[in-house]
Amino acid sequence: MQVIRALRYRGLRWRAIANLVFGRREAAMAVFEEMLAEFPGDAYAMASRAHLLSQRGDRAGALQAMQQLLAVHGDNGTHWFNYGFLLEEAGDFDRAEAAFRRATELSPQLDRAWYGLGLVLIRQQRLDEAVAALKKNTQLQPMSPYGWYQLARVHVDRHEPEEARKIIRHLSRFEPKVAAQLERETGLTVSPAS
Repeated sequence: MQVIRALRYRGLRWRAIANLVFGRREAAMAVFEEMLAEFPGDAYAMASRAHLLSQRGDRAGALQAMQQLLAVHGDNGTHWFNYGFLLEEAGDFDRAEAAFRRATELSPQLDRAWYGLGLVLIRQQRLDEAVAALKKNTQLQPMSPYGWYQLARVHVDRHEPEEARKIIRHLSRFEPKVAAQLERETGLTVSPAS
């Protein structure tokens, strides 16, 4: 019986994946609903359903689905990150901050959670805390320009142009287009030799 159940689960999962690969989101949603009817606490089906609801534009449904997921699987940092992302999109920055902080507690190496936390703190004008979160993001993901870009912008907002220039110089080594964009946006000029 256990083997049959495992095979049934795999079959449903593959059907859902195939539907997603071929862009049939509604068919994939139906499979996830079927999975949840048979396997009510399945994290994959719950998270996928929330993602599809979000893609469909059903923000309230996606948030509710994420809350249901967290009620069962609240020990997963990635789930908290995704919940924080949805809350940030909804403009609920206080709850988004709490979700991102929970994600960083559960998964301290989850660079996206630190980045999300930094963005929410920027929106709340809590720039000192944003710097700390973005520095953690850039430590974990040193070759991604996103954290560096936001960190430079925060330094400009804090009236710390030299710190921003250091970041622009750093970015120019591996992301020259982003460095040039920062120079244009901030009005800071950075000579390559300096």
